[in-house]
Amino acid sequence: MDIESKFADITRNLRGSAVRDLLKYADRPEVISFGGGMPNPLSFPLNEIKEIIDHILDNYGAKALQYSSTDGVEEFREEVSRRINSRYGFKSTKSDIIALNGSQTGLYMVSKVFLNKGDYVISEAPTYVGAITAFNAQAPVWAPVDLQDDGMNMEMLEESIKKVISQGKIPKFIYVIPTFQNPAGLTWSLDKRKHLLEIASKYDLIIFEDDPYGELRFDGKEIKPIKSLDTEGRVIYMGTFSKVLSPGIRLGFIYANSDINKKINLLKQGVDLCTSTFSQYIAAEYLKRGIIDRQIPKIVQLYRKKRDIMIEALETYMPSDTKFTRPDGGMFLWVTLNEKIDTEKMLKKALEFNVAYVIGSAFYPDGRGRNSMRLNFTFSKDEDIVEGIKRLSRAVKEYQP
Repeated sequence: MDIESKFADITRNLRGSAVRDLLKYADRPEVISFGGGMPNPLSFPLNEIKEIIDHILDNYGAKALQYSSTDGVEEFREEVSRRINSRYGFKSTKSDIIALNGSQTGLYMVSKVFLNKGDYVISEAPTYVGAITAFNAQAPVWAPVDLQDDGMNMEMLEESIKKVISQGKIPKFIYVIPTFQNPAGLTWSLDKRKHLLEIASKYDLIIFEDDPYGELRFDGKEIKPIKSLDTEGRVIYMGTFSKVLSPGIRLGFIYANSDINKKINLLKQGVDLCTSTFSQYIAAEYLKRGIIDRQIPKIVQLYRKKRDIMIEALETYMPSDTKFTRPDGGMFLWVTLNEKIDTEKMLKKALEFNVAYVIGSAFYPDGRGRNSMRLNFTFSKDEDIVEGIKRLSRAVKEYQP
């Protein structure tokens, strides 16, 4: 059977994620993997979740095990709205919230709602590989804008927008992760957040703000999300429970204006019908009981120590011309090696030393960043972080271009 002729055109744009491909190495016990963006299992509130599950089954088990409305369980959306309003000064109501089966679903659905083939998407460079994978299904044209230490290069951003407009097009949205950015670990300054909104207003653009790591601040003063500055309803804000509760419950949410939410809700009916009812009840209780505010400091303490261990190991063992970011929170470091090194080609050597990372080019829609890599510091044991960096250093030193 000629199966290839029967696939839809969209499948030609589908590419595997470099991160997902790497997870198979994490299952090999001899490999120290800095590849996947996995939370540490020690951060999971197991006892509290067990108590919550018992409470849910005893009190409203029939509802929790049933289908729910497409936009989400009312109690969950109410608690999410209350949380983000309190934390960030948002002015949301439960009707502004849509529950997601993980924020990756949100990336896919926002791209489906806004992008036609050939439409322009502006992103940071580098940007989240999962967003590249999700958006690429729609075959967009990427306009990546370089990151600086305090956020996107605003001059380059405006030049990019003008270039797109000169071609008779308008960028459909600007996708950003402004707090503890994945993969770079950088955080946008308040001035650049304001400037982005000004530019978006000037050219009538939508901002898609992805905020999976905002609660995980180790150092420095908190900077509120871009959405908190939005007075025109042009920011789509997306959050997740993967980093502050558990990735296994597959639960995120979108907060956007009603016109956008209506389209997402209609699409969601055909994509997954509804978000896991049971997971929503768990998260609602997690918020209602205030467990999240007791758990996050524990996660921060755990991850801060691991970040410090990785930074010290990089300083101690890596070649002197190695550059890397020093994030104030989140889960990742961005490492830049000598320009003669191609981290994709070097990965084979690294795996010979039983250490894994994600190649830098995976985070660039245009394939740049070939001498860079992303390292996750949250998952590995403390002693494995040091040993893994030692192995990585040996791979770098033995790599022959």
